Amino acid sequence: MKTVRLTVGQALMRFLDNQYVEFDGVETKFVKGVFTIFGHGIVVGFGEALESYKGDIQVYQGRNEQGMAHVAIGYAKQKNRREIIACTSSIGPGALNMVTAAGTATANRIPLLLLPGDIFACRQPDPVLQQIEQPYNLNISANDAFKAVSKFWDRIVRPEQLMSAMINAMRVLTDPAETGAVTICLSQDVEGEAYDYPVEFFKKRVHHIVRRAPGIEEVKRAAEVIRNKKKPLLICGGGVTYSEAGETLLNFAEKFNIPIGETQAGKGIIPWNHPLNLGGIGVTGTKAANLAAKEADVVIAVGTRLGDFTTSSKWAFQNEDVEIVNINVNSFDAYKMNSTMMVADAKLGLLELEKVLNEYGYKSSYVNEINEYKADWDSEVDRLYNIELEQGFSQTRALGIINDFIDENSVVVGSSGSLPGDLQRLWRTKGHKNYHMEYGFSCMGYEVCASLGVKIAEPDKEIYAMVGDGSYLMLHSELVTSLQEGKKINVLLFDNNGFGCIDNLQVGQGIPSFNTEFRYRNPESGRLDGEYIPIDYAKVAEGYGVKTFRATNAQELKEALIAAKNEKVSTLIDIKVLPKTMTDGYESWWRVGVPEVSNYDSVNEAYRNMQEEIAKTKKF
Repeated sequence: MKTVRLTVGQALMRFLDNQYVEFDGVETKFVKGVFTIFGHGIVVGFGEALESYKGDIQVYQGRNEQGMAHVAIGYAKQKNRREIIACTSSIGPGALNMVTAAGTATANRIPLLLLPGDIFACRQPDPVLQQIEQPYNLNISANDAFKAVSKFWDRIVRPEQLMSAMINAMRVLTDPAETGAVTICLSQDVEGEAYDYPVEFFKKRVHHIVRRAPGIEEVKRAAEVIRNKKKPLLICGGGVTYSEAGETLLNFAEKFNIPIGETQAGKGIIPWNHPLNLGGIGVTGTKAANLAAKEADVVIAVGTRLGDFTTSSKWAFQNEDVEIVNINVNSFDAYKMNSTMMVADAKLGLLELEKVLNEYGYKSSYVNEINEYKADWDSEVDRLYNIELEQGFSQTRALGIINDFIDENSVVVGSSGSLPGDLQRLWRTKGHKNYHMEYGFSCMGYEVCASLGVKIAEPDKEIYAMVGDGSYLMLHSELVTSLQEGKKINVLLFDNNGFGCIDNLQVGQGIPSFNTEFRYRNPESGRLDGEYIPIDYAKVAEGYGVKTFRATNAQELKEALIAAKNEKVSTLIDIKVLPKTMTDGYESWWRVGVPEVSNYDSVNEAYRNMQEEIAKTKKF
């Protein structure tokens, strides 16, 4: 057997550079880059391999480990999970900074390869700098924290272990049903150890992403559920996006006259103005989609995790006879909510179900309801987009201006706060795959960093990070990296002086506003209820080298958008909006943990209301 002597780090780079995926006959190089922040636990071992390797992998310099991993998630998500950027870090704090990103990737079913440095396998110099020691188990390191948020986890303590570890890593990363964060911990002494690796390990390896076809009996069972139902509803989830099944779902809907509700991950592939598209569904959904959900007697969920925001905490489906048909490549998701399941690729599942329903001569019983729901909602969006307030600039008005301005080739990126709700309800998607929302984890700090990942994936498009001031303050480190790499992104920062979304939730459950607004501490009350803290975000970003603008009204925003589009470097528009000018729930409900007893009558009332709504939810 022919071998080549390499260090673990060198072997890892050579292996990664020879991984490919194939989907529908198209072959793509899988690992396109590595993001790193060097520390003592990675710079000498794997760092040497990164510097000396002359293959076809780009190495990027991050600013914050969580931030750079969010860049990688944004990239992989925009590439429909068929290309990735790996992330490596030092041990201890550097590694632990990536745990949040690992949770983000796994919750959203996005492939993310993490290569954190680890403690010495030999243990001889223990305890080393940044090592956490547990006297009851010397095998534990900080990297064990990744186990709860990874789909595959391994630690390399011998050079030959790299082979089985990486083959299993690729198995998970390229599996549409099981993908998520994969963590391969690199013991810092072993990174530099050499081994005679089989040359065969480094040959080009193509991982075939196969569309899973549904079983015949699964299709028949699903069709039997649907055939006698009068008011079906389709839910378009992220699986439709990754399966590239948007056209298939739309044809299915048109053939049987079925309205469509979109999840955050499924939005952006069906045109907003299609007569059957009722927009976002659930807690942050539209009145149109949520009314249809209430009356539906069968829900056909396609490629969705059926999270609480999609189902309104299992409250959305009020029809006593409602049943759920669930098409999902992941059996865990397909079984949810007592569904009649089809474990299948979204495209193949819809095509096979369409054949059987055709044989039955199926058609929904909708007459004018869908058009009425949609027309009513379109009017509401027009109203919200054109609100003018004497006191200041409303968030929905700002969104309307931005939506009108952005062309169909641009991509908007979001994740947390009140903006995802406003965007799912109000954003009128143009083009294809131009709505990039991370809402499986709703991770604050994702927006700016992921926008860089999207820009790397889509270098010819304008990318807009839609971010609130709270999330921006939490993490925007890779804005600097965007300047370093010459990858222009546009940050649209909505400053409403605090965590406005959570303030609304707090007050909405009868609790006085507390620690959710950005105010000075009041020496009289001892609380944070003084004046708002005036932050000039434009000035701060200007110090980085970003081109900045300020907007406090419609005209200033319009002028700033035009100017930003003409810039060659990353931009930031500091948009000052009035607090509490976002949208609110439309025919939806969200279950949160309201206190059972309180000194506030308003809280006690909120608890009673919660119990009433719980009684209406599905108990599965």
